[in-house]
Parts: sequence; structure tokens; C-alpha cells
Amino acid sequence: MRDEELYEGIDVSESITQKHLGLSLTKFFFLFTIVVVLGIYLGIFLYGTSSLEILFGLQDYEVYLQDEVSRLKLENADLQREYFELKEISAQ
Repeated sequence: MRDEELYEGIDVSESITQKHLGLSLTKFFFLFTIVVVLGIYLGIFLYGTSSLEILFGLQDYEVYLQDEVSRLKLENADLQREYFELKEISAQ
């Protein structure tokens, strides 16, 4: 009689997720699906091929622009020197 009273308190109709997580099976799968989809989305957003391609392309373009700025500064200095030489010659 004593054993039967102990077994009456146990609810065997609960699923594993209800026993361990306190969630029904449908809520668990719904939340699990949301977490997986968000994880995949963030993974693609942060580490996807288009993101890396854009990053590397912009880095290459930055290097190109820095080289172009240096080249134009040198060209500007040469042209200024030539201008002042011509201005000096025409003043004489």
C-alpha cells in the first residue's frame, strides 16, 4: 500500500522537456527553431562570403587610394616647383 501511494504522485504523462526544462514539446521545438535560425542568420551576416568579399575589397581599395594620394602629392609638388620656376623666369 505504501508503494502505491508513492507511485500515485508521479505523473508519467509529462514529456522529457516538461520534466527537465519545464516546457512543452511544441514550445521547446519552436524556441529551438528560432535559436537555430537566428544563429544561422548571424553567422551568415558576420562571416558570410559576401561580407568577407566586401571587407577585402574595401581594404584593397583603401590601399589603392592611399597610394593615389601619395602619387598626387608628389605630382603636385613637382607642378608647384615648375610653376614657381616659370613665374620666376617671367618676372626677370
